[in-house]
Amino acid sequence: MIIDYPTLKVIWWLLVGVLLVGFAIMDGHDMGVGTLLPFVGRDDVERRVVINTVGPHWDGNQVWFITGGGAIFAAWPLVYATAFSGFYWAMLAVLWALFFRPVGFDYRSKLHSPTWRKTWDWGLFVGGAVPPLIFGVAFGNLLQGVPFNFDNNLVSYYTGSFWGLLNPFALLTGVVSTAMITFHGAIYLMHRTEGDIQRRSRNAALIFGVLLLAGFSAAGVWLQWIPGYVITSTIDPSALPDPLAKEVAREAGAWMHNYQTMPATMALPVLAYLGTIAALLLALKGRTLSAFVASSLTIVGVIGTAGASMFPFVMPSSSDPRSSLTVWDSVSSHLTLSIMFFATLIFMPIIITYTSWAYRVMSGKVTAAYVRENSHSAY
Repeated sequence: MIIDYPTLKVIWWLLVGVLLVGFAIMDGHDMGVGTLLPFVGRDDVERRVVINTVGPHWDGNQVWFITGGGAIFAAWPLVYATAFSGFYWAMLAVLWALFFRPVGFDYRSKLHSPTWRKTWDWGLFVGGAVPPLIFGVAFGNLLQGVPFNFDNNLVSYYTGSFWGLLNPFALLTGVVSTAMITFHGAIYLMHRTEGDIQRRSRNAALIFGVLLLAGFSAAGVWLQWIPGYVITSTIDPSALPDPLAKEVAREAGAWMHNYQTMPATMALPVLAYLGTIAALLLALKGRTLSAFVASSLTIVGVIGTAGASMFPFVMPSSSDPRSSLTVWDSVSSHLTLSIMFFATLIFMPIIITYTSWAYRVMSGKVTAAYVRENSHSAY
């Protein structure tokens, strides 16, 4: 079966989105649990209960992060090169924060010192809270445009600074991302714990669920006044990648055009609202597994809304709009996308199958009694 080049470009836009959503759902609830760790666990045993809800899975879930980065590298090499050079210090901050996770999980309970354990608890907090904040800030900057341009040899030059990334709108989207992930983690904790920890997790879910709805709404209103990007020249979807072979203009409200031309995309922001509200109501009724599914749909809606708003842009340029990277001109060759697509058809079901099996085998509540009985083997 041979798939034409334009179709493959769109397929890989969707697949990269699926990998980002998968990362946010699977590794996201781990990060949300880490963010809540110092607050829902009041003593050492309670914090060990919290850690052991994600202990068996966190490293497997991080495969989604690695796979997503690899897919961007292979499918969108220009995006990978431009983003990772422009957002260099931000990406390093993510990696530095993630360093706390493997070391924190493995070393935290090795010593009985309260100071040692409390230090690693806050390390796990940093590893859980910082990445979603920075990823949200990055999305906020993408929606505003990133200051970079290409020369005639397609060498990119980034003209911004790290501090320039921390603008008001980007900080708002960072709050939305953090609230979304923490809300997701709180719902997961409700499902895996009981008693006081579950009660505190429910309170956290209420707080961050409301914060998510408020922040998402504020960002949507604000986005209508932020100049978006529109391709004003003819595009050949079958052409080889060349970001400079088009003309791009900035227009106020341009990020809302897709919702007018493709009304079906309105389902994504609606899903974000309905998923959050449904997760809150189900959590209050004690139907925690259904609430977790609903909060996962919230993530699909929030990330999908950002993607649908920007399509076909992937990384707009604020300093030279013509250099903006799109689905059509930032991809790899037809052969590369084809090989990757068929490899994905083989390996993605395998990943989903073994992940589902692992969660089924290691399901159930994590309790203080379990931690005490398995003090030397549990995290």
